[in-house]
This record gives sequence, C-alpha cells and structure tokens, in this order.
Amino acid sequence: MDPKQMQFMQIAMKYLPEAKDLLDETGIELDMAKLQPVMELLTKVMSDAYDLGKQEALQEK
Repeated sequence: MDPKQMQFMQIAMKYLPEAKDLLDETGIELDMAKLQPVMELLTKVMSDAYDLGKQEALQEK
C-alpha cells in the first residue's frame, strides 16, 4: 500500500465508529470480512478525489 493510500485508510478508520453506528441503526451488521472491500472502495474514491483536486490546483497555477 502506498503512503497516500495508507493516509486515506487512516482517515477512513477515524470515521469508522460513526459509520458503524449508522449501519447498526439500520440493522446492517458490520464485520471485518465485510469491512475490507468497503474500505478498499472508499480509499479508491478518496484517491480519485485527491487526484481531481491536485489537477485543479495545478491548472490554477
């Protein structure tokens, strides 16, 4: 895992308790087997958003 992905994973883990509470309220069980693919998808989304912001910042220069 590259450093950027590791940072994204740390950010995602910061909000994991909040996400778990939301899922618990709706009756969706969260376990590690289900969590891993969701976390991978979330880090892909965060990476794309980061790249988009970086491209926009470079265009503004």
